[in-house]
Amino acid sequence: MRPVIQRNVALCIIFSVITCGIYSLYWLVVLNNDINELAGERNDTSGGKVLLFSIITFGIYLFYWMYKSGGKIDRIKGNPNGNSGVLYIVLTFLGLGIVSYAIMQDIINKNAVR
Repeated sequence: MRPVIQRNVALCIIFSVITCGIYSLYWLVVLNNDINELAGERNDTSGGKVLLFSIITFGIYLFYWMYKSGGKIDRIKGNPNGNSGVLYIVLTFLGLGIVSYAIMQDIINKNAVR
């Protein structure tokens, strides 16, 4: 079992802006790995594969990942019937994917072992 690390959401956003989005690619990878760890789905698609598939499909796979991660986030929160995936897709479609990342990271931080 890999430990899930709490990350400062504000710093992640600042680093993403300063590096013109390069840090957000790293953030996507670790978000995916942390979500899989907390959801108990360690054998699901790795963060590296998510990044690769997103690049190959010119971002289309990212919408699918947002929806699937929304379901996992809902299960982590204890609300398996939630609709977080739809929220993440809408935010990403509106160009606010970083807001989706921030919401996911906040939930991860609340559920990570201190």
